[in-house]
Amino acid sequence: MAVYTEISDEALRAYLAEYGIGELVAFRGIAEGVENSNYALKTTAGDFILTLYEKRVDPAELPWFLGLMRHLAARGLSCPQPVAARDGEALRELCGRPAAICTFLPGVWPRRVRQEHCAPLGAALAELHASGAGFAEARPNSLGPEAWASLLDGCREGGDAVLPGLVAELDRHLDGILREWPQDLPRGHIHADLFPDNVFFLGDESGVPRVSGLIDFYFACTDFLAYDLAICLNAWCFEPDYAFNITKARAVIAAYQSIRPLSEAELAALPVLCRGSAMRFLLTRLYDWTHTPAGAMVTRKDPLEYLKRLRFHEAARDVRAYGL
Repeated sequence: MAVYTEISDEALRAYLAEYGIGELVAFRGIAEGVENSNYALKTTAGDFILTLYEKRVDPAELPWFLGLMRHLAARGLSCPQPVAARDGEALRELCGRPAAICTFLPGVWPRRVRQEHCAPLGAALAELHASGAGFAEARPNSLGPEAWASLLDGCREGGDAVLPGLVAELDRHLDGILREWPQDLPRGHIHADLFPDNVFFLGDESGVPRVSGLIDFYFACTDFLAYDLAICLNAWCFEPDYAFNITKARAVIAAYQSIRPLSEAELAALPVLCRGSAMRFLLTRLYDWTHTPAGAMVTRKDPLEYLKRLRFHEAARDVRAYGL
């Protein structure tokens, strides 16, 4: 989440007049993340999230994202539900941007991932994959392997200013990943961005965390289901010093497999899927690092965090490196 587009009180009140969700009480920009402009919105009817879609999101694809969220919520997955205006449409325009209001989910995301978060995360990911199975429409992964060479080309001018020799190292990694990338694994609708700040938790009476909601589906697509798991291993199982926590990885994978067992081909492909997911986030972070406009209310993320992950996965010979 981020804020690129500022909204005046007058523009927001006019926008809300098209909805039946009460009168505006307060709103504030949310600075976390890098993709869209997001506002926490409070009305006399409750709390909501207002999103203005920017940057990589193709407006023509927004009905797919909103439709997927409706589909998942209807099947019991806790995720934001788009709010329709009085005319029945959820997608409208505000300040020259496509915009939508979604329901607010309770809970907090873990600023530091603990062991207790990992099994609930793995189970929630498998439940997401199972819930998405009935949503027939497919959306190609616009940030999949076919996009990585172009992203790297866009970083050549400024990449070595981040780290000397970085571009050449990424060329080498990318060649190996694309050469080994699998072609025939189970596919379905994936989140593709299930980082800790996109998973909300609440504690029960004993303090054990449970997942209360999954948010930010604007990278969701149709791709290898195990690739989504690889993204989570990268996002949840490295410590602040970038050491890989094999115990956390084992918990994520075991909980996932308790709902959706992985095939032998998926297990064999896990190391290269982890390399690929590390490459994807390294490249988009690197692109943002070198292209974010000055003055944007946005938190840039360090691409080199994912270089360290990528180097770990390159050294992994098989699934034993991930606790299996």
